[in-house]
Amino acid sequence: MLLCGLVLCAVCPSVYGQGATFSQQENVVYMEADGVAFVMDIFTPTGPKNGLAIVDVISGAWHSDRSKIQQHMLAQTFRVCCAKGFTVFAIRPGSITRFSAIEMRDHLNQGILWVKKRSKEYGIDPDRLGMMGASAGGHLALLTAVSAPDADPTNDKLNTRVKAVGVFFPPTDFLTFDKDMDLTSKEGRSGLLQALSLPRKPYLNFEIPVEDKKKYLTEASPALLVKKGLPPVLIFHGDADPLVPLSQSEEMVEALKKVEVPVELIIKKGGAHPWPTIFEEMAQLADWFDMQLK
Repeated sequence: MLLCGLVLCAVCPSVYGQGATFSQQENVVYMEADGVAFVMDIFTPTGPKNGLAIVDVISGAWHSDRSKIQQHMLAQTFRVCCAKGFTVFAIRPGSITRFSAIEMRDHLNQGILWVKKRSKEYGIDPDRLGMMGASAGGHLALLTAVSAPDADPTNDKLNTRVKAVGVFFPPTDFLTFDKDMDLTSKEGRSGLLQALSLPRKPYLNFEIPVEDKKKYLTEASPALLVKKGLPPVLIFHGDADPLVPLSQSEEMVEALKKVEVPVELIIKKGGAHPWPTIFEEMAQLADWFDMQLK
């Protein structure tokens, strides 16, 4: 299933025939850790701006290499959002080969803080951020949203809360994700989920007790961490998804409804992971952000 040196920023025109709705600033460093620079691409509307921004979590199978940005290009994510006036911050939070889900979440939080700190520079409202992601990116978006600390009016520097979250086919509960999961195995999906959840420091250790592994899996499962006061959530999921069961989104919806968080699940009939016309749902999501953030 699913740079330690100086990183230069470049502005290049839009690609893949998406029209001139945005300019793209590549490889903007938002944090450094363990000798590694973490980067984002920034997509700025070439037309009128609406003063709002969306954080796009770039991750597929918990890898955030540049090819994942190209996938979002093909889904017309940036063309659609920038055409509506949104500035999009495409944050790459690291990959499973080196980081756990919790570490990726922490990197994403630093990216959100970076965006909020520079809100005047980019002409956006830091209190009206949206966040989106697909698959692993959707999981990390939800995990970041549900674990954000409650708003503290005395310390805006730690405020990573966003105002709305929209995701596609996200894993949400790793304890129910795979009925055949074997937490003693390093192979296949079981090995993947353990690698995603286990702490890396001082090293990745598959030999810790199974109960500890379940604890780490719980801490990485947004459906198990919901609480009152979370931002509205919109989820898209196909009923023919071969990688992430539809039940993962249904479980998230049920958990959010129990604590009275506004949530909607749109099921794509015949939709896989993803589906050929996902740009249509991307336009629907952009319209939803337009309503939620204004």
